[in-house]
Amino acid sequence: MSAYYNNKSIIYQDGRFIHPNEIINDSYSQTLHYGNGIFEGIRSYKTKEGTKIFKAEAHYKRLKYGAKVMNIPFHYSLDNLTDITYTLLEKNNFQDAYIRPIIVTGANMGLGSSQESQLIIQCWEWGKLMGDQLLKVMTSSFQRPNPKSCFVDAKVTGHYINSILARNEASASGYDEAILLDINNNVAECSGANVFIEKGGKLYTPPKGHIMPGITRTTIIELCNEMEIPVEEKHFSIEEMKQADNAFFTGTAAEVIGLKSLDDYTFPMPWETTLGFKLMHLYKQEVLGQRRTNLSKAV
Repeated sequence: MSAYYNNKSIIYQDGRFIHPNEIINDSYSQTLHYGNGIFEGIRSYKTKEGTKIFKAEAHYKRLKYGAKVMNIPFHYSLDNLTDITYTLLEKNNFQDAYIRPIIVTGANMGLGSSQESQLIIQCWEWGKLMGDQLLKVMTSSFQRPNPKSCFVDAKVTGHYINSILARNEASASGYDEAILLDINNNVAECSGANVFIEKGGKLYTPPKGHIMPGITRTTIIELCNEMEIPVEEKHFSIEEMKQADNAFFTGTAAEVIGLKSLDDYTFPMPWETTLGFKLMHLYKQEVLGQRRTNLSKAV
């Protein structure tokens, strides 16, 4: 069996709840041949109020946005998508889970978007993508795509070749992850998460335009604003990042994870004393629905 399913697993495919082995795929699919498909990464959590999908609406809005800009027909509503996902979690008896919806295009060997699509939603139990230990990262030789070459803010399946190349390079070089620069040699993001740096008690993160503006990134900025933690969206170079006190990544799969070093530079501030560490715990409370309760008790 796969690492992602077993003989009791259930997935959703266009109106059917089936075992993964029963899935019907078209070998002429444009997603398979050209990478023209749209996906999302979503998490659900076990909370005191039951199973909660974190920011389902935001994730499914982005899924629908991706289909729109890639001219893929897709007619599911946000409510329908959310309801299907909760049903799928229940059928798999999952509470803490990672959820992967994907819009797969129909057969079309031409380069215009296929006018057929199907929705597949899968879920599995998955820990933090990058683990819990501080990461040793490198500057990648690969850049993020030019924003004039594609929609960098849409989760198009084919775009992730760029991430795979960067991640493979890092692994082969003995690092945990890679930092990719944009076309102007500013820091953009890592292979699958956004970047924040801390300097002098303030956080900085690359602005929209050359990055995938993650939903976790948005949540962290919202938490900063609410908790009066200084944060600014601005461009910075890899040399400036190597003068930072600390740094961390954010993403749905990774959640919040701190960095130990970048190339030959070790971040000097102990992780437990950083704003990133504080936000890691605030984020966990947020997704579990605990933060409001804790704040009300403190008043």
